[in-house]
Amino acid sequence: MMAVSYSVQILLIEDNLAEARLLQEFLKQAKSKEFSLVHVQRLREAFNELSQHTYDVILLDLTLPDSEGLSSIPLLISQAPSTPVVVLTNTNDEELAIEAVRQGAQDYLVKRQVNPDVLVRSLRYAIERKQVLESLRTVNKTLENRVEERTAELVKANEINQFKSEFVSMLSHDIRNPLNTILLAAGLLQNNDERLTKEKKLTHLQMIRSAIKNMAQLLDEVSFIGKADTGKLRCELVSMDLEAFCRQLVEEAQLTAAVKHITLIFASFGEVGEFLGDESLLRHILGNLLNNAIKYSLPGGTVRFELIGQDDTVIFRFQDWGIGIAKKDQKRLFQPFHRGENVGSTPGTGLGLAIAKKCVEAHGGEIVVNSQVGVGTTFTVTLPLIRI
Repeated sequence: MMAVSYSVQILLIEDNLAEARLLQEFLKQAKSKEFSLVHVQRLREAFNELSQHTYDVILLDLTLPDSEGLSSIPLLISQAPSTPVVVLTNTNDEELAIEAVRQGAQDYLVKRQVNPDVLVRSLRYAIERKQVLESLRTVNKTLENRVEERTAELVKANEINQFKSEFVSMLSHDIRNPLNTILLAAGLLQNNDERLTKEKKLTHLQMIRSAIKNMAQLLDEVSFIGKADTGKLRCELVSMDLEAFCRQLVEEAQLTAAVKHITLIFASFGEVGEFLGDESLLRHILGNLLNNAIKYSLPGGTVRFELIGQDDTVIFRFQDWGIGIAKKDQKRLFQPFHRGENVGSTPGTGLGLAIAKKCVEAHGGEIVVNSQVGVGTTFTVTLPLIRI
């Protein structure tokens, strides 16, 4: 039996006043005086009571004027999910009793069979059962949460392992290409030294140097990504003239643009003046975006680079009218080694944008892309403006 040291609050929902008084008398006759009963005659009155007060147990008559039998049980449970329900009925119907329990009631009493001992025992057992059910529900919820957390951890671990596998595969592929070039050129020089002209030898040596440079750049980029992911990327701020810095980058890119007959346009708006930033990280950001705009533009096209100074931010905008980026590729655009499906044979490691994003984040800024296949692409970088 449950030891109760406080008054058990009972809500009786019964439209028959005589039967309600009888139940109250039974509770008064109980050997222990720990019960306190509130009586209402309608289901809507019960909802009002439950919205304002907390009860330990509900006694429910199934023949209320404003409800239809068992349908009132789930309504009460939705209003007070932690409160046990004991059903009162005029018929000794076993099927009805089973269905009442299925609907969520803790016990079933036939009115003419009720006496003080039966009533008290039913109330106490109903409260105990409900407490056990609530405890089990809490335990189950805790277990579900733990399972969900563990599942999320496993999914994340699998994603990391998959990324590592893809990372190694892509890195191996991107290193193998320049290595094959080196081996081929070196083999030609070794086996045909006497037959090769000076110009041919020079061409093969230039191929080797270019391949080595590509490998060194790839390894540098991989190392950079590694530092950023392990929190070792440092943003060392120095005083900079942003407009002069941007014009220098445009000048450096002119040679590459000229090969494809690309017209580079640089424009500056607003006042920026001297700015505190990391020159190396900014070069990664702006250089990557400017070179990409040129790389993916069509021959004879135009690339526009804008520097916009505002009160609290500085904006760098790179616009081209090239091949564009598909919507599905834009979602993974800043992930290492990811490249759009429409880049064709255009060379690249897929690390440039990932590095640019890391550098933008190191400055506390953001980078966004707006692109449409066959129309062009615009990258916008916004950094907080730090003046000296």
